[in-house]
Amino acid sequence: MEKYSQFRDRGTAIAPFFPVPSPPSGLLFLPVHIFLFALRVPPLLCVSIFYFLILRWLPVGSLFKKAALWCMIGIPGIWWIDLQIDRVKRGSLAKQNAHRLPAPGTIIASSFTSPLDCLYLAAIFDPVFTASYPNSRKVQRISLFRAMQLALLPPTMHPPPSARLTTLSALLAANPDACIVVLPECTTTNGRAILPFSQSLLTAPPTTKIFPLNLRYTPGDITTPIPGTYLSWIWKLNSKPTHCIRVRIAECVYNNASLTSPLPSTTSTTLKPPQPKTTYETNFFDTMNIGGYLSSSETLVGSDETASSVNGAGEDGLSSDERRVLDRVAEDLARLGRVKRVGLGVRDKIEFVKIWSKRKR
Repeated sequence: MEKYSQFRDRGTAIAPFFPVPSPPSGLLFLPVHIFLFALRVPPLLCVSIFYFLILRWLPVGSLFKKAALWCMIGIPGIWWIDLQIDRVKRGSLAKQNAHRLPAPGTIIASSFTSPLDCLYLAAIFDPVFTASYPNSRKVQRISLFRAMQLALLPPTMHPPPSARLTTLSALLAANPDACIVVLPECTTTNGRAILPFSQSLLTAPPTTKIFPLNLRYTPGDITTPIPGTYLSWIWKLNSKPTHCIRVRIAECVYNNASLTSPLPSTTSTTLKPPQPKTTYETNFFDTMNIGGYLSSSETLVGSDETASSVNGAGEDGLSSDERRVLDRVAEDLARLGRVKRVGLGVRDKIEFVKIWSKRKR
């Protein structure tokens, strides 16, 4: 395993791209797994084909579409979902706490570990899905099927040439009756770490709520950190008796300097990076992170792209306020998932997949 040591985070020794092994069940239960797989796959395929090819294009209410999505969740045995919200006691999700939940006109910054992430979010919130890229502040609007497919595809550093990119502000204005799902890590992990973020969240309006949301699975082998594992993922999903989803939602964050409250409507719509200072105006103390809100990894876009300045724009073009926004959301996701932030990014996963594929061949 020494060849993979470079894909462990230097500070925490966490390997976010390794597949999670399935818990051993023995040959005695193999017939049970085969029976469950054969029993579940045909109805799951029928419901999936009916939804993605027919139902989603019909002018029917969201109730019918959500019913089909819940069938796709329930057929593989996902019968228990543990939902918990920051500062809300269990069993007290009343109207007075409705403002702590994502709603139309808000943004969900979700962890990304499995195709089930987007399937669950679609069944609950009926949102607009987006794809983020490490080198772009803009996002690409995608369908639910494409969002689930991205969890099983190799990661990319850049959007495809035919992609139509936009900002979160423009998406919110064009879809006022829906919330927006952002996957800021840009690629999937095994659920044991939070990767450096894309800068796409910085195009959100300063008065829009951003809800960090973390999803974890038990057992954890249905995560898809390795691309192309379609058949093995379908087997793991449908051959187990049951699965559990643990959903945690943090308090909302705003894309402004205060983080916890919206700015007046007279302010600009997004945080803009300041102009870089000249060498005459810059000294040694400008490069020190004094009182910043940095993670242990001190990265946002990749292990080779670190920030260097608080008062001015860093090497990644982020101002101190922008960095605090991304750090706050990332820290919330790490806290909700009881994991740590790492410095490995999309570029590292691309190299990991190359080596892993050679070993498999």
